[in-house]
Amino acid sequence: MFGDMMGMMNKIKETQEKVEATKERLKTVSFEEKSSDGLLQVTITAAREIKNISIADELLEDKEQLEDYLVLTLNKAIERASEMNEAELAAVAKDGMPDIPGLDMFK
Repeated sequence: MFGDMMGMMNKIKETQEKVEATKERLKTVSFEEKSSDGLLQVTITAAREIKNISIADELLEDKEQLEDYLVLTLNKAIERASEMNEAELAAVAKDGMPDIPGLDMFK
């Protein structure tokens, strides 16, 4: 009984370490999101950190239009980063779940 408990505790600790390693890796995975016409481009990591924003000169002439572009494009970028982040962390966590009777419905 105690051996099973120790095995589960070790598996949980191992999973926590894998989750932390995945979080660190996600900080290095980046991608670009562009406005539909390409006038604004955002580079973001899967850890949801904005790395760069590139704005076409013509957007600088209209403050309201630039604000709209920023909101829309940043929200799309954050949504993509969140989806990737959650999928990666869920996969690691699911893989590391110990076999506990009655909890197999969560796998």
